[in-house]
Amino acid sequence: MSGKKTSNKPSAVFKVGAISLAFMILGYQVALFMHRAAAERIVANRDCPDTVYVLDREMAKEILSDSAMRQKAAGLTATVSSGRGKAQQRDTESAFGQGQAQQTAPAAGQIAIKKPSPHSPAAKAIAEKYSPRKVESFEFNPNTVSVEDLMRLGFSEKQAASIDNYRNKGGRFRRKSDFAKSFVVSDSVYKRLEKYISIPKIDINKADSAEFDSLPGIGGWFAKNMVEYRSRLRGYSCTEQLMEIYRFDAEKYEALKDLITCSEAEAYPFWSAPAD
Repeated sequence: MSGKKTSNKPSAVFKVGAISLAFMILGYQVALFMHRAAAERIVANRDCPDTVYVLDREMAKEILSDSAMRQKAAGLTATVSSGRGKAQQRDTESAFGQGQAQQTAPAAGQIAIKKPSPHSPAAKAIAEKYSPRKVESFEFNPNTVSVEDLMRLGFSEKQAASIDNYRNKGGRFRRKSDFAKSFVVSDSVYKRLEKYISIPKIDINKADSAEFDSLPGIGGWFAKNMVEYRSRLRGYSCTEQLMEIYRFDAEKYEALKDLITCSEAEAYPFWSAPAD
């Protein structure tokens, strides 16, 4: 019995489709490359490159001593080179106004003055998006730090917004470890920022019921009784006095003792002191 042979060769339609797909992928990659190259070009030069003037020190003194020339030089930033050849940035805001600092060190005995050119909003947006962000490290309270400062600390705009959204929904970072548990805080970022995290302890002689309520294991009932007992005592003498409150046991105290502190209580006026 003879059967019709089937061909394993791909059809012409399949070949055309495969070639078209390959060209589409190639075109997409080329478009990405060109967009990136254009963005990097804008970041490097902006839409209008800045102007840098390199002057001899004596000439600069002569020119800049004229008050009229100072007004014309508004918007300039000067970088002065010492006799040993090390560039030292000098604050010349009073004479030149604000501007970007010159990055290239001039030769010894010379002054480099950089005049930032005006840039279009589109160029500024691309520069901000693609330019490497300067990451800073400074002391901050994760419960109150602003979105802008979170971005200065190295978080992206979306990460900073996520932390802010968590706080707006009632979330609170009681300990440093709580901040580390946030899904937007990577281990490397936390390791860098850990020593800069500063979360103030709650002073049991100054806190209101809302602050007490924010402590772990303390609800509205305990918060109310902590305030009332403080009023009766005219101030706590130590944090351990919280365990004198009804149903405030040692286990509850151990869970929050590292989050609280006790300032000096207000002294009793002699004539108002209780008999006991």
